[in-house]
Amino acid sequence: MASQVLVPVNRTIKKKQDEEAEGFTLKAGMKNTKVKGPPSANAFKERPAKPTSFRKFYERGDFPIQLEHDTKGNKIAWKVEIEKLDFHHYLPLFFDGLCEVTHPYEFFSRQGVHDMLEHGSHKVLPVIPQLIIPIKNALNTRKKSSVCTSLKILQHLVISANLYWTKSLCSLPYRQICQFL
Repeated sequence: MASQVLVPVNRTIKKKQDEEAEGFTLKAGMKNTKVKGPPSANAFKERPAKPTSFRKFYERGDFPIQLEHDTKGNKIAWKVEIEKLDFHHYLPLFFDGLCEVTHPYEFFSRQGVHDMLEHGSHKVLPVIPQLIIPIKNALNTRKKSSVCTSLKILQHLVISANLYWTKSLCSLPYRQICQFL
């Protein structure tokens, strides 16, 4: 009888690929399964801004402002003295423009708010309740430029308020504005 020689056969063993399963299911507890992570909440994702009333009023020419080119840069040329403006009408509109990111809307809204807070800070206190929604809208866009500008303007608002109405600062609705933070 002839001797038999055993030749090793090279067999490849197939490994089961890990199956993906959602968390907290029966499949997730089985062998060879990977659990998928939770979906992204998109907490920091930029949100599209809705068309603002600032843009509509600016395009109609309802604001008493125009762009003045200077050697130091651009600035607003007011057609009317700032102290004579109706703050109940104009200040919420300028705050509404803080959501804008395109030129000239972004520049006019930012600079207009700063000018109005600087020159008419004694007229701002009664208007603060009307400013809450535009500030929240600007913060909720999650755009870095809008959020930074809004926070700087809030700081300017508090500083100008501190100069004139120290006792009235307690009435500022910080909690409503800063829910986003």
